[in-house]
Amino acid sequence: MSHVKEDEPILLERERKEFWIQFKSLCGSEHINQTWTLRESCKKSMTMLSDKWSKKLKEGDLMVDKIQEYTNEILQHKKCIEENQENLIEMVSSIKDEEKQQDDITDGIQQLKDELTRKKEITSNKTKASKEKVKRLRKAEALFKECLGLEIRRIYGDQLQFIFRYIDHKDPEKPYLFTLFINEQGDYEVSSCSPPLDCIAELQLKVRETGNFSAFITNFRKAFTALS
Repeated sequence: MSHVKEDEPILLERERKEFWIQFKSLCGSEHINQTWTLRESCKKSMTMLSDKWSKKLKEGDLMVDKIQEYTNEILQHKKCIEENQENLIEMVSSIKDEEKQQDDITDGIQQLKDELTRKKEITSNKTKASKEKVKRLRKAEALFKECLGLEIRRIYGDQLQFIFRYIDHKDPEKPYLFTLFINEQGDYEVSSCSPPLDCIAELQLKVRETGNFSAFITNFRKAFTALS
């Protein structure tokens, strides 16, 4: 049995050769050659076609890769555009905020200018009123000096000192005096008085109400006279 198994390859080779001899005798060598040539031609054509399709497949793979690359670039560009749009929106919002702040600053500056103009007008009006009062004081000075023995002196802090004489018949040169200035409200205000009088507040109120400065000075002299 073992001997039979060892001879099987030999038998198969012998049968193959016998089949080939019979095939050649039946078909003829020329027909075999034609068949062989056709086989080789088909094999060559298949090889060329396979190479061609292999090349086409490679080109297709490259095209797919390119398309994927372009797709990635498009997605990246789209992302950049979206980010730029967000940045643009933020910039526009920031510009609007800055414009609003600028408008607020401009309005604030205008309000300050208006307030400064108003204060200047008030100061100018007060200055004019003060100058007018000083002018009236100077006019009254000559009259009172001549008739009432009044002397007016300018002392520290733009204050005026009014000195009356000829009140005490025993001592005509004895001074009776008070000091006057114009306060921030533009009103007359007595800062000192010698000898002191109890009616100073009343006299101040009256001159502020009437604006009659001559009567104010006259009333002071009458009050000093009453003391003597």
